[in-house]
Amino acid sequence: MVQSVLARIKKEGMHFEIFVDCEKALDFRHGKIIDIKQALLDENIFLDSKKGIIPKSSDLKKAFGTENQEEAAKYIIKHGEIQLTAEYRQKIRDERKRQVINAIHVNAIDPKSGLPHPPQRIENALDQAKVKIDEHKTAEEQLDSIVKQINAILPIRIAKLNLRIRVPAEHAGKAYGTIKKQGLTKKEQWLNDGSLEVLLEIPAGLQTEVYTNINNATHGSAEIEKIEVKWNKINYNLGQKLY
Repeated sequence: MVQSVLARIKKEGMHFEIFVDCEKALDFRHGKIIDIKQALLDENIFLDSKKGIIPKSSDLKKAFGTENQEEAAKYIIKHGEIQLTAEYRQKIRDERKRQVINAIHVNAIDPKSGLPHPPQRIENALDQAKVKIDEHKTAEEQLDSIVKQINAILPIRIAKLNLRIRVPAEHAGKAYGTIKKQGLTKKEQWLNDGSLEVLLEIPAGLQTEVYTNINNATHGSAEIEKIEVKWNKINYNLGQKLY
């Protein structure tokens, strides 16, 4: 469904406005589509869309360095303000919530059990604490605040684990690539008998998944030892703003 909104910008003391499809204009801004015509709902650029006042060619030249309306429209969409519909704002909030839940699940554990919290449990805590997701901020920017809000309901500690992994020679070669993909390799050593030993750092919440992947790759022959838990703040890049 087409969602008509204004994209606008102020340049050289003038306000320029164009009618665009909300989602397609945002897609154009972020390079998801390259044909601006898919985003435009009106070819005209306005100084006042309500009164139907359009700029002179000289106004466009002064503000955008071109008299070409399509080129000026591209600039407005890429650098101006795009109004967001209520539906799109909710879509962003839902996406932010999903990102927050995933970030907590991946990077945090229950300090009592040492195990990650399931996503549904995290979502329930968010709802119970009546956490408000800010669509103007990335998940990363509001994550620390959200963790503090739900910590009384759901004990959470952000942590990384250091694992010592030993793989016998018969599976070491094939399992090597899988192990490297599970986290940050801090040390690796090929032993005289052909076996492999790796010191791996992983987000604490991924431990179950990592154990499963390594065991599958080694047919259950790997020895995995948890040698250190490092408590820390979240410092992962969780994604850019959506608009």
